[in-house]
Amino acid sequence: MPAAPTPGSRLRLTALLAPPLLWLTLAYLGSLAILLLSAFWATDSFTSDVVHTWNTDNFHELLTTPVYRTIALRTLSIAVAVTVIDALLALPMAFCMARVAGRRWRRPLLVAVLTPLWAGYLVKAYAWRVMLGEDGVVGAALAPFGLHGPGYGTAAVIIVLAYLWLPYMILPVYAALERLPERMLEASADLGAGAWRTLRSVVLPAVRPAVFAGSVFTFSLSLGDYLTVQIVGGKTQLLGNVIASQVTLDLPMAAALSAVPVVLIVCYLAAVRRAGALDSL
Repeated sequence: MPAAPTPGSRLRLTALLAPPLLWLTLAYLGSLAILLLSAFWATDSFTSDVVHTWNTDNFHELLTTPVYRTIALRTLSIAVAVTVIDALLALPMAFCMARVAGRRWRRPLLVAVLTPLWAGYLVKAYAWRVMLGEDGVVGAALAPFGLHGPGYGTAAVIIVLAYLWLPYMILPVYAALERLPERMLEASADLGAGAWRTLRSVVLPAVRPAVFAGSVFTFSLSLGDYLTVQIVGGKTQLLGNVIASQVTLDLPMAAALSAVPVVLIVCYLAAVRRAGALDSL
């Protein structure tokens, strides 16, 4: 039985955790509170100055203006599409790394997955802009088959975001598969289960919490992204770049728009936690 913590150990633990918790409270939760508060202010139509008068006009406009609803739904659908694509790509890749590749190859493969994270965000986004352009590599590769590249638009945004956030999905799934006991796979085979039955009944339930953990990253990062859509999105409008354009013109409206991805992420986290998907992480 572990020994009970002494008053001295509690004091040391409090002193160790107090600075980061204080920073989290002031810098993160405090900024969210100020953001929510400023959404209830107004903007002078003549001077564009912020007027500190309490009202709900921004949220009323957000809920009743069709273009804002369209942009919010488009952003949500792109975040979901990116998450699903990354999950479908991460599962076989992580399985090959953790279960198919030999032990001496696992570390090089893990480094290969992490290598894109060492490059700058803008470098990777502009590299994709070149590849997706009219004379880019993607179009040249598809031309012999009578096809053409997606160009700049919603499809390009999904492709680039799925590429950017894929490592965040692969890493937790790989860690879960590496912890999966070999005896469970052997027991499934001994009971006569085939590869697909083992995948369905043993592997997928074991990696389900890891997939949900990775989806938190891919979903939230896609909801808040605003640079990718400006680089490869063409005329596509998402919440991120609409908020960025409103900051200098109408700060309270930008704050109200910023509340949408925050609410969506909180609802997603609550749903994932209620489903118990993160309990075994």
